[in-house]
Amino acid sequence: MLRDTWLIFKRDWTLSMRNPAWVMIGIMQPVLYLVLFGPLMEKVVSSTPGFPPGTSWTILTPALIIQLALFSSSFAGFSLLMDYRSGVLERLRVTPASRVGLLLGKVVNNVIQAVIQAVLITVLAYVAFGLDAPIGGVLLSLVIVGLVAATLASASYAVALTLKSEQAFPALLNAVLMPVLLLSGILLPITSILAPDWLYAISRINPFTHVVDAERATFRGDLTMDALMTGSIILVVMTVLAVFWGTRTFQKENA
Repeated sequence: MLRDTWLIFKRDWTLSMRNPAWVMIGIMQPVLYLVLFGPLMEKVVSSTPGFPPGTSWTILTPALIIQLALFSSSFAGFSLLMDYRSGVLERLRVTPASRVGLLLGKVVNNVIQAVIQAVLITVLAYVAFGLDAPIGGVLLSLVIVGLVAATLASASYAVALTLKSEQAFPALLNAVLMPVLLLSGILLPITSILAPDWLYAISRINPFTHVVDAERATFRGDLTMDALMTGSIILVVMTVLAVFWGTRTFQKENA
């Protein structure tokens, strides 16, 4: 399985490197939020009660990194649809290659891309905006980003392989991702003080709200179990379920 994973990863990574512009295109939206929205947050955070602890940059930067992984990895299924239409996927599936390896090779490529983009966003926040976050916390945040990317890429491949439609796939993603984004408190934290009770209650049902909370905790150097436990447990469970779903979908399609 490891050899199959490596071969699929090497193929996808080579294809990605032929057009390295994806790195800059992918981070364009978070950079715009950081540059145009971040300065507004400075005065809002300092003058408004109810925000999470930390500065505006330790609140906004980790949330934008999660947003980056959320959107870039969710659309990973498009590459699988291209492989499906061109017959590449069918040729891979008639080989004795492990179905888990076929999935994980693609997922590892998505994880590395998300981590590289997260590093660039963090470095920009350090250099241009004076982000003050501990290195240990930032490294732990990259692990969280990698798990988010693995979760969403696995789910995206499973959905793409189930729908097999370039029209239905983006429509479904947009319908799901927008409420997930708004209810996760990525742009503005949804706390019990700032939000009405009904909105706060709904946001706590969204699992990515807890993941964003854990990511923000790493950036402000709060590495206690209380700060990280809920988000970490939810994220690990989602990752396991998504990889299992993706693997089962690959195996089912082969049956």
